Parts: sequence; structure tokens; C-alpha cells
Amino acid sequence: MIEIKSKEELDKAVKDTPFGLFYVTRPMCGVGTDVKQKVIEMAADYPKLETFYINLENDETIAGQYSIFTIPAILVYAGGKEYIREARFLSMDELETKISRISDLI
Repeated sequence: MIEIKSKEELDKAVKDTPFGLFYVTRPMCGVGTDVKQKVIEMAADYPKLETFYINLENDETIAGQYSIFTIPAILVYAGGKEYIREARFLSMDELETKISRISDLI
């Protein structure tokens, strides 16, 4: 996972990444820490999918600009467009099904 430390870096990654998963959390979020490893393992099955980690402690403006009201959150973009938004209660099976559909189209 590539760590993003500012809103500007995130904006550029969203725009320039053909197929990207953006994992948003804080270090003190116990669920976020546990789920992060599962996301990394799941994403390894999709070579086209680039993964990014956003620690909101680095730049809190990201939450407001991207309408993230709860963590952990997962945003998946393809071609600069948001296709998936999951937060708080994450189902890895459902997430993988959605990512698989997008991956097949790319």
C-alpha cells in the first residue's frame, strides 16, 4: 500500500490511477488496523488494482473534501470516477465481488 499524506497527493492519485483502492482510517482505530491487512490480502488477487492508505491524522481536510464521515472507509476509483464507497461495517466478500466486477471491465 502506498501511503498518501495530503489532500493534494490524494487528488493526484485519484486522477492519475486507472484503478485504485483508497483505504482511509486512523492509527487508533482498532477495526481499521485489523481490516487493513485483509484489504491488502484481497487486493493482491487483482494485479490491476493499486492500493493506497490514507491516515487522516496527516491531513484531516481529506475527510471533509471526500465526505468521509466514519472510518474505516474504502473508496474505489476507476478512471477518476468513484465506483465503490464502503465504511464502518465492511463485508470483505461483498467488497471483493464489487472489485471483481470492475476489474473484469477494465
